[in-house]
Amino acid sequence: LAALLGNGLIITTIACDHHLHTPMYFFLLNLSRLDLGSISTILPKAMANSLWDTRDISYLGCATQV
Repeated sequence: LAALLGNGLIITTIACDHHLHTPMYFFLLNLSRLDLGSISTILPKAMANSLWDTRDISYLGCATQV
């Protein structure tokens, strides 16, 4: 939840402030988007595995994470 909030705040701040439209903040924006994508993909599966006490992952899921 902290990562979602932090990345959302970074994206919102960079998108709203026109002084932050420099190359450094462009790459920071893309890094935050990438982090949001990986969190929303990997974390729900990890939470489900811990709740049901399983350690199984499909080969396709493993390849996707790699």
